[in-house]
Amino acid sequence: MNERAYPLRNPHHIVIRFGFEMGDPSTGRKIVCHNKKAAHDYFIDEVYEAGLVLLGPEVKSLREGKVSLVDSYAKMRKGELYLYNMDITPYPYAHHLSLDPKRSRKLLLTKKEIKRITGKTEEKGYTMIPLKVYFSKGWARWKLPLPRARGKWISARRSRKKT
Repeated sequence: MNERAYPLRNPHHIVIRFGFEMGDPSTGRKIVCHNKKAAHDYFIDEVYEAGLVLLGPEVKSLREGKVSLVDSYAKMRKGELYLYNMDITPYPYAHHLSLDPKRSRKLLLTKKEIKRITGKTEEKGYTMIPLKVYFSKGWARWKLPLPRARGKWISARRSRKKT
């Protein structure tokens, strides 16, 4: 494929280019990683967009697409939301800083969103999982189906008991 970005007919189509997915060039979104299994395993009603506190080598590694969302989840800790178990492979040229690839990272949301999420996550059977990692206007963003990502296996088990 050629290297230059070209306008898409439909902004909802995704073009795969050099191992990365690239959304509509007019919005400036570059999708780095997508958790396809999450959409299959969970019912998703509400989705929030959150920033994440990262260090320089982590951002460079993220731009190269070296991230895995498998088994990652978000959890409340001391009134703040943290992302656990997300694997960002260390940047090979950052010798001055050695970071744990699976360290916990703070999510950036408004207070109003955090209060709403806190109330919803106290309900039984709800979990917070990242759906997508992308760059929007130079900033790394995460799509999180926070309050209503209920496991399909829980609903299937409950429906079997009723019948």
